[in-house]
Order: sequence, then C-alpha cells, then structure tokens
Amino acid sequence: MKPSTLALLNRKLFLIFIGLALPACTTQANAGEFPVLTPTPISIPGHALPSSTLVPPTAIPTSIPPFPSPTALPTNLPTSTPLPCWSQAGTDLEGSLRADLLPLPLDYRIHLPPCYDQQPERLYPVLYLIHGKNYNNDQWDRLGASQISDTLTASGRASPFIIVMPRDRSWSSPIEDKFGQVVVNTLIPWVDSHYRTMPTRQFRAIGGLSRGAAWAVHLGFSHWQLFGAVAAHSLPVFWEDTREIRGWMDGIPPQMLPRIYMDTGDQDYLIRSTLWFEGVLTKKGIPHEWHLYTGYHNEEYWKAHVEEYLLWYAKDW
Repeated sequence: MKPSTLALLNRKLFLIFIGLALPACTTQANAGEFPVLTPTPISIPGHALPSSTLVPPTAIPTSIPPFPSPTALPTNLPTSTPLPCWSQAGTDLEGSLRADLLPLPLDYRIHLPPCYDQQPERLYPVLYLIHGKNYNNDQWDRLGASQISDTLTASGRASPFIIVMPRDRSWSSPIEDKFGQVVVNTLIPWVDSHYRTMPTRQFRAIGGLSRGAAWAVHLGFSHWQLFGAVAAHSLPVFWEDTREIRGWMDGIPPQMLPRIYMDTGDQDYLIRSTLWFEGVLTKKGIPHEWHLYTGYHNEEYWKAHVEEYLLWYAKDW
C-alpha cells in the first residue's frame, strides 16, 4: 500500500473514532452535575465585656450554652411535625448590667421564644423595645408583647425572635441621659455574647412607645449600622434631635436605610411632633410606613396595636 493511501486511511479511521466519541462526550457533559460547594461557616464575633462590669441576672440560667458558629440561617417554623414546645410559653428573664455612665445598673427584661432550649443550634433575631415615660421595662409585657409573640410563633405567622426590654430611669435629654450609649455599647454586645442571636443589623430591630419611640429614632438613625428596622409609636422627637436628624439621614447610604414604621392616634396630644418627623421623611424621599389611627396617647391605644407592631418587626425574619 502506498504511503499516501495509508495516511488517507488512517485519517478516515481517526475521523470515524472522533465522530463516535463526540456524542458520548457531549451526552456525558450534559448529564453531569456541577460539584456541590459547601459554604464556609460564618464566624460570629464575640462581644464579651469584662466580668467586673456585669451584675449576674437573677433569672438567667447559671449554665449558659456554648455560643455556636452557625452553619446556616434559621428556617421558618416547622409546619409538618412541629415540636410540642412551640405551643408552650416562652421564657421571661430579668437582670441588670453595671455601666460607668449610669448612676444605677441598667435593668432589663428578656423574652426567649418557645423551643429556645430545645433547639440549641438555632439563632434568633432580636427586637429591642423601649418603654414610655413614667413607666418601666415591664410596660411592653403588660401590654402583651411577650404573650403575643409566642402566639404568633405557635401559629407560624412569625418566625421566633428574642425580645429585649431595657429600663430607662431618667427623663432628661440624650445629652444628659446616657441610657442610649449604654444600650449601644454595653447591652447589645452583652446580649449577642450571652444568647444565640443573629448579630447583624438585618436581624436587629428597635422600637418604642412615646419617650421610648424618641429613643428608637435617636438610636436607629444615629447608629444606623446596628438596626435594620426602626419603629416609633406615638413619637415625640427629642428636642435636641431636631437639629441632628436630617444630618443622620443624609449620612446613611440609600441602600442601607432601615425599614421605618410610624403610627399615632388622631387625638394624641403629641401628634405635631410625629407629623413633623413624618414630614422630614417624606421631603427626603425616605420610604416609611405611616399610620394615623383613632386613639389617644395612652396604653389602651398601644395595647390595641401590639400584634400589628410585632408582625411588622418580624416581617423580614
């Protein structure tokens, strides 16, 4: 056989082999799957405070479970085979923290959702609720916040979350009252280091009633990096803050603006302050949810809307 003939025959055999192999390779590539990537667990930074600054809470368990590094964000409540504990009440705790900025310890109440102890791997959003003037940190509980949050959890209308209710003992302005600084610099880090929280602004909200609403606006906008949602119920803006609020708003990147909720009664004697703040939001084009209901500046009005408030806070959780 001539060399040219042999080369031609080899070329034909090679093309036949390629023609047979290519479909198989193509089919194999189409039927194959991409490798499954396992995400690196997120490490939660600790915020432990020096032991000398803490007063052990009277109702906190003596043995705190180790603070785990999460491997995934918590899911919604189980719908097929829920744990029996979902129908039970959550756990209410009380304690206090010493802080150099305050003449007396900062008292607080904490409500842990049902199944907190039974699901030690689960992490929770945190809602900070501040009481009104002339009241203390049991006000939100008296209005039904803890009980209603348990009911919403049991029914599946809201994912479970932790509620923290600090006590403000002073009725002075934020310049004189260091309550806000202690909440930001002491209480929040302490809660994140002692409970299984999701310590990012997306899963942390703040709200308040009356003077507590003024604190929620003050902290939610001056420390916007900490809170993904801010709610003001029957808001009287701190007088000193009226000179600062526009600057705080302008300093927040548009994509980082918190969710904002406002409401008040149409007979509220402080309604002018609420309307002023809502007008600032509107003029600046800042999205917010605003409700003007029938009612006064009192606990009867707030109690009638607690469930609505809690559903709003937990909307994105």
